[in-house]
Amino acid sequence: MKNTIVAGIILYFVSTGVSYVAFANIGKGGGLLSPTNFHTEAIPTPDPSNRIVIAPEAPKNQACPLNGKMYTEAEKQSWDVRRPLAVMVENHVDARPQSGLSKADVVYEAVVEGGITRFMAMYYCEAQAKDVLIAPVRSARQAFIDWAFDYNLPLYVHVGGANGDDTDPRVRALEHLSDYGWTMRNDLNQFSLGYPTFVRNYNRLPGKDDLATEHTMESSTERLWAISAKRGYTNLSPDVKLRGKVVPGKDWRTGFVEWMFQDDAEGAKRGTVSTVSNEFWSGYKEFDVKWIYDKAANMYKRFVAEQSDVDLSTSKQIEVKNVVIMQVKELSSIDIHHHNYLQTIGTGKAWVFQNGEAIQATWTKKTRDGGRLIFTDSRGKQIQFVRGMIWISAVNQEVAPAY
Repeated sequence: MKNTIVAGIILYFVSTGVSYVAFANIGKGGGLLSPTNFHTEAIPTPDPSNRIVIAPEAPKNQACPLNGKMYTEAEKQSWDVRRPLAVMVENHVDARPQSGLSKADVVYEAVVEGGITRFMAMYYCEAQAKDVLIAPVRSARQAFIDWAFDYNLPLYVHVGGANGDDTDPRVRALEHLSDYGWTMRNDLNQFSLGYPTFVRNYNRLPGKDDLATEHTMESSTERLWAISAKRGYTNLSPDVKLRGKVVPGKDWRTGFVEWMFQDDAEGAKRGTVSTVSNEFWSGYKEFDVKWIYDKAANMYKRFVAEQSDVDLSTSKQIEVKNVVIMQVKELSSIDIHHHNYLQTIGTGKAWVFQNGEAIQATWTKKTRDGGRLIFTDSRGKQIQFVRGMIWISAVNQEVAPAY
């Protein structure tokens, strides 16, 4: 028994050392950033905070497929060889402020248990020019996996997840990932990856010396894309050998349904709805959200618990182009862990706030893996999002926004 334990310890340190050496050489001579199934190559620079060359005069004429925002050709060349990251980020009061949310293309927010919300942040276009630190990364949950399906097997990033015999089968997120075939493909679980893709930083929040372990996990967009490339999972799914023949992997955008987008409304045509607010659970004021519309910039600034919601990495308040609030059927505390179940498939009421206007809408998602979440107006016409960040909050059917 003693020999087995010693051997295990030795194996751990050997594997850790190998991982460190491998990642220390990322970007040197191609390495992990240059798998053979990349279509094109990004333009790396020595400074990790400015990883691709963008000429000052370069036109922004390439639309992001996730939110329609315009970027340069260099940034598009970079995202073309990758697939989106869907990262679980926690929102416990003690974990605030988070790092990296302001650099997401789309963010989903919903209650996971006990009135506490969590985020799934989608990183793709905005994160190409500079590496984005993301923290704190937390565990997988059922509703977010369902929404992640809309992006054709994105790289799903989490630290473990709901599972086990004492967890209601409807919310066993880790089992769902396995059942859906994600575990051995696009699943980036910290439990199986560890350092240096994921790092626990107990000093991530200045002044909080007693930060609990669950609020400390950090990663970054470049670390996550690097380990994915090492696994052969880029914009293409890995090649599959079927009946003795190699079937080439598909680009993730094959069959991907983009939302519809529009440019900013001209200043004179912008509306006068200046404040939007919503709760998630009555009495849980720490998670109440308010958005203040900046008409000149055509942006919505985010407040949580009456405080400016600031990104720790940038020291800037989170602001978005589109605020979406959708009602879903919510079953709370369905097991001893107080997990919530959200009905993500079907249809329900929604509100879309953009250009200073409020649009009463309907959300529809026909199947988990065969029809993406779509928002339509009162005439049944699909809503066009203003080009830029989209923030989607799922609330229970008793909650409606105030505006």
